[in-house]
Amino acid sequence: MLKNYMVIAWRNLLKNKIFSFINITGLAIGLACFLLIALFVLDELSYDKYNEKAGQIYRINARIKFGGADQTNPLSSDMMGEVLKKDYPEVENYVRLYNANGDKLIKKGNDYINEHNVVHADSTLFDVFTLPVIAGDAKTALNAPNTVVITEKIANKYFGSNDAVGKTMETNDNTRTTYKVTAVIKNIPQNSHFNFDFFFSIKNVDYSWGSFIYNNFHTYLLLKKGTDYKAFEKNFTQYEDKYVLPQAKQFMHIKSMADFRSAGNILEYSLMPLTQVHLYSDMQNEFLPPGNIQFVYIFSAVALFILVIACINFMNLTTARSAKRAKEVGIRKVLGTERKELIAQFLLESIFMVILSMLIAIGIAWLVLPLFNDVAAKNMALSSLFSPIILPLLVALPFGVGLLAGSYPAFFLSAFRPIEVLKGKLKLSGGGLRSGLVVFQFFASIVLIIGATIIYRQLHYIQTKNVGFNKNEVLIINGTGALNDVYAFKNAVTKIAGVQSGTISGFLPVSSSMRNDNIFSKEPSMDVKNGFDMQMWRVDYDYINTMGMQLVKGRNFSNSYGSDSNAVIINETTAKILGYNNPIGKKLYKTSSKAKGDHEIIGVVKNFNYESLKQTVGPLCFFPGKSTGLTSFKVSTANLPMIMKEVESCWKAMAPGIPYSFRFLDDSFNDMYKDEQRIGKIVLIFSVLAILIACLGLFGLSTFIAEQRTKEIGIRKVLGASVQSIVELISKEFLILVAIAFIIAAPTAWWAMNKWLADFAYRINIEWWVFALAGVVAFGIALATMSYQAIKTALMNPVKSLRME
Repeated sequence: MLKNYMVIAWRNLLKNKIFSFINITGLAIGLACFLLIALFVLDELSYDKYNEKAGQIYRINARIKFGGADQTNPLSSDMMGEVLKKDYPEVENYVRLYNANGDKLIKKGNDYINEHNVVHADSTLFDVFTLPVIAGDAKTALNAPNTVVITEKIANKYFGSNDAVGKTMETNDNTRTTYKVTAVIKNIPQNSHFNFDFFFSIKNVDYSWGSFIYNNFHTYLLLKKGTDYKAFEKNFTQYEDKYVLPQAKQFMHIKSMADFRSAGNILEYSLMPLTQVHLYSDMQNEFLPPGNIQFVYIFSAVALFILVIACINFMNLTTARSAKRAKEVGIRKVLGTERKELIAQFLLESIFMVILSMLIAIGIAWLVLPLFNDVAAKNMALSSLFSPIILPLLVALPFGVGLLAGSYPAFFLSAFRPIEVLKGKLKLSGGGLRSGLVVFQFFASIVLIIGATIIYRQLHYIQTKNVGFNKNEVLIINGTGALNDVYAFKNAVTKIAGVQSGTISGFLPVSSSMRNDNIFSKEPSMDVKNGFDMQMWRVDYDYINTMGMQLVKGRNFSNSYGSDSNAVIINETTAKILGYNNPIGKKLYKTSSKAKGDHEIIGVVKNFNYESLKQTVGPLCFFPGKSTGLTSFKVSTANLPMIMKEVESCWKAMAPGIPYSFRFLDDSFNDMYKDEQRIGKIVLIFSVLAILIACLGLFGLSTFIAEQRTKEIGIRKVLGASVQSIVELISKEFLILVAIAFIIAAPTAWWAMNKWLADFAYRINIEWWVFALAGVVAFGIALATMSYQAIKTALMNPVKSLRME
C-alpha cells in the first residue's frame, strides 16, 4: 500500500511539472534560509558556553555618573576581586585580565611580529575559565613574572610544534622583556567574547596602585554553586562604603556615599553573567566588538517570517491544486476506496513533497554556507544543523508542514459523497483561508522591505554625518612606540610631499582607541557638587590640526607659550558642565596623577563624536603630553600610492626588523559599525528572498484561479469584455489582499524599527515616504507577478475555453 501511495505521489509530481517546481522550489528556498539563520542565531547564543563553569562566572561592570558624565564600562579596580574574595564566602575565586596597550611586538628570528591578541592575566586564569592545557602545568603557569601561556596556533607559528614549554619569547614594548613559555593551551573557540593567543603574567604590569577609585581591569568572579548573583550584588553597597569612600575622602569633601548620591551622582557595580557578555553588553572597552540581542531577535523574526511564508505558499498551492483531484476522489470512492485510505494518500503525498524540499534545502544551505559565513563574519559548519537542538526540528518540520498542507484535501475532499463529485455539484471552500495566508505573506514581506530600507538609511547617515573631525585622508601608523625616536620619524614623514601634518598620540576619535578618564573640579576644593568625571587625552601640539577639529573659542597649544605645558583644551560638553559663558582663562583642578594641580583653559574645541554614534558626546579635554603608540598624518589623496611608498621607506630606515603596519582613520571609523553593516546586508538578502518566495506563491495561485475561471473569461470575451477589464478582474482580488497586508504591516514595522533605532543617540527620523515606497514596491511586485498569467488568460481564444460546453 505504501509503495502504491508513493507511486501515485510521484506521478502527480510529474503530471503537474510547473506546479510541482513552484511548490517544491519555494519551500526549499524558504527552508534553506531558515536553516542558515538558525545556524547564525545558535552561534550567537552559544558564546562562552564552552566554559565548564559558565553558569558560575560573572564579570563586574561599573556605572559612574559624576558631574555631566555618565558611563558604564566592563572595568573595575585592581583591588576589587581580591577584597571581594576575602570578605564574601560566596566568591570562590576571581581573575583579572588587563590589556591597556593592546598589541605587543614579539620577536621571531631577527624580526618582530605585531601580535594583537595579547593580554595579561592572573595565575587563577585556569581556575575560572576552561582553557584545556596541551603542555605545561595550569596550576603554576602564571605564578611568576616573565611567564606566558600561548595557544597551540602560536606555538606552531613561533616554534614549529606544541613542544614550546620552557622556551622563551622576547617582546619589544618600550623595554625589551624575555618571557618563558610555561604552558600551551588549545586554541580558544571562536564563540568566545575574547580570543587571546598570549596570556602574559599580570605581575609584569605596573598596577600596584592599591586603588579602589580607578577602574582598569576586567574582573571575573567565580561564585559558588547556587549563589544568586542578583542577591550578591547587594553587597556592593557595603564594599563602596568600606573601600571606595575612604579613598574618595582623600581628594573630595564627602561625608558618605549617601551624600555622594544625594547630589545626583551614581557609583554602582553590577554583575553580568558570562554567557550574556556577547549579546547584552553595549559598553566600550570590550575585548571584541560585542553582538546585539536585538539582532538575534531580528534574525529570528526574519527566519520565522520566511519559513511561514514558504509554508503558506506550500499549503496554499497544495490545497488549491487539490481541487483538480475532486473527480479522482469520487472515482476512487465509487471503486470502494475507504476514506482513511484517501486521508493517508493525501497526507503521505504532502509529507513526501516536504521531505523532498527539505533535502534540496539542506543542499542549498551547504552550497551557500561559505558565502553566508563571509557576509556574517562567522565560521559556522553545516554539521551544527544536526545538533541535539536542531535535529529534532529538522525531523519534525516535514511532518508538521506536510500534515498541515495535506489536511485540507485529506479531510475535506475525502468527506464528500462521490455522486456529488461526479455530477460536478461539489462546491470547494478554502478561499477565505487562502486569502488570509496571502495577507500574512505580504505583511511579512512589507515589514522586511521597510526594515531593510531604514537600516540602510541609518547606516548611510552614520557614514555621512559630520562627526566633528576629518575621518578621511588621515593615515595612522601603528606601533610607533617601538621606535627609538618617534619624533624623528614624524618629522621625516611630514617632509614628504603631500603630507600636510602629523601628530603623535595613542588617542583617536574611534572606539577601538586608547581611553583615559579622570576626576576634575572647577574649584580647588573638590566636592560632590563641583566635581565631574571626564576623558583626558594626552596629545601633541599638532593633534587638533591633523584631525581636522575646530576650535570655537580660544587657541591651540603653541610652543610660543611656555605655560602651555600645564594648559588644557576642553570640548563644548565640558564647557557646558562648567557653566561659564567664556571658559577661556578659567581653571580646572585635578588632585591626582601626573596632571595634579590647576590647569588653565586656553581653548574650546567643537564637540566631535569620539565614540560610536550610539553614545552622546561626553566631557573631554586635551592635555599636552606623550602618548607614542600611534602616529597619524594628514595626507593628500592626489598621489597617495607614492606617499605610501615613501612613508614605508622612512619606517624601514628607522625601524629595521619591526613590521610596518598602517590603517586609515575612516576604516577604523567604519569598523565601529561592522555589525550593523553586516546585519543590513543579510536582512536585505533575506528580504529579497522572502519577496521571491511570496511571488512564487502568488504566481501559482494566480495560475490556479485563472484555470478555475477559464470558461467564465471565455464567456466574458464573447460578450465583449476587453483584455484590460479581464486583467483587472483577475488582479483586483490579490491587490486588495496586498492593501490589507500593507495597512497591518506599516505600524508594525514602525514600532519594530523605532525599537532598533533607540540604540543610537544620533539617528534618522522615520519618514512617511519609506512606507509609501514599501507599499509601491509590494503592489508593483504583486501586479507584475500576476500580470503574466492574467494577460495570458485574457488573450486566450474563447472558442478553446467554451468548446467543451
